[in-house]
Amino acid sequence: MMIRTLLLLGLLLPWTVSAEIYRTTDEQGNVVFTDKPPATSTSAEPVDLPTTNTTPATQVRPRPKPVAPVDEPEGNGMSVAIRIPANETTIPMGPGNFAVDVQVEPGLGRGASLQLYMDGIPWGDPQQGNSWALTNVFRGAHDITVAVVDEQGQHLASSDPVRVYVMRPSINSPNRRAGN
Repeated sequence: MMIRTLLLLGLLLPWTVSAEIYRTTDEQGNVVFTDKPPATSTSAEPVDLPTTNTTPATQVRPRPKPVAPVDEPEGNGMSVAIRIPANETTIPMGPGNFAVDVQVEPGLGRGASLQLYMDGIPWGDPQQGNSWALTNVFRGAHDITVAVVDEQGQHLASSDPVRVYVMRPSINSPNRRAGN
């Protein structure tokens, strides 16, 4: 029993000793912090450090992929492709502004429009033009699709989704303090 106790103490002793921090002053007057008191100085004083603040990581739920419209007729000969931005594009730090440009073949027919979807939600009204200037898009990953719709809102064709990552400054910045 005595051997086990001594062995346990021998294993725990280095952890308790290595947790100490010492403050000394060298010959030039510089303050030095170290984990071992210097052998030549008797003025080493232990430093009591407060416990480290910790916060558990936030749980991030995976973003669901947008569901492609189910009411597209097969074989209508139309194709829609997002040319700008490319898939997996990162929008750099800033206000969250970027452009979307699509190509439609053979072109929009009579009464047809283009509808932009971000994360499966319509972004603005259907339009005849093939480009959008998006502003103030929130930070994070977003899936963009574009659909050709008729006058009744029925989908005639849609693009493959393109994922973009928007980087924006956070309100909870570590440099931001209350009252500033």
